Amino acid sequence: MKILLVGGTGTIGKRIYWRLQDAHEILTAGSKSGDVQVDMTDPRSIEEMFTKIGKVDALVVAAGSAPMAPVQDLTQEHFQEGIRSKMMGQINLALIGQKHLNPGGSITLTSGILSEDPIALGAVLSTINAAVNGFVIGAAGELLQRGIRINVVSPGIVEDSAEAIGSYFPGHNPVPMERVVNGYLKSILGICTGQVIKVY
Repeated sequence: MKILLVGGTGTIGKRIYWRLQDAHEILTAGSKSGDVQVDMTDPRSIEEMFTKIGKVDALVVAAGSAPMAPVQDLTQEHFQEGIRSKMMGQINLALIGQKHLNPGGSITLTSGILSEDPIALGAVLSTINAAVNGFVIGAAGELLQRGIRINVVSPGIVEDSAEAIGSYFPGHNPVPMERVVNGYLKSILGICTGQVIKVY
C-alpha cells in the first residue's frame, strides 16, 4: 500500500511511520521536512504535492495546530488560526486528496479529546476538533458512494507528550502511544468509515 503521511515527523506521525514502514510504501510530507513539502493551508501547494507523488492508497494527516488562550482573551484571530491550520488544513487535504486516491482508498484525519472533554485555555481546540469530527461524519456517506473511506482519530493526551503539556490536562490519563497508533491502523487498514475513533 502506498500511504501519504502528512506530519510524518511529528510526535504521533513518526510512530505511525515506524509501525507501517516495513509492510508499506510511506511518503512523509511536512511544511519543512519529509519526503515532500506542503503547506496544508494552501490548496495550490497541496495540488502541487499530489502532482509530484501521484496516486496513493491512503492519506493520513497527523498535523495541524490551534492556539491555547483564556476565553476572556480570545479573538476572532485565535479561531482563524485554528481554522486555517487544524481544521481547513486537514479538510483541504481531504477534499483535494480524494481525487488522488486509488480505488478503495482511505482518508484518516486527526482531532482530539478536547472535542468532548474540555480543559482550561482549550476552547479553540475544542471547537476545531469538533468541526473536524463533524466534517468526517458529514462527508463519509458521499465518499463511500465512490469507494473511499474516511475516519478521524481522536486521541487523548499521549504519553510521549505528557511531560511537556501534561500540566494543561489535570486528571487526564495519558494514552500509550501503541494504542493511539492502533487507532490509525484501524482506519488505514480496516473497513470502517465515518467513524470518530476515540483513543482515550
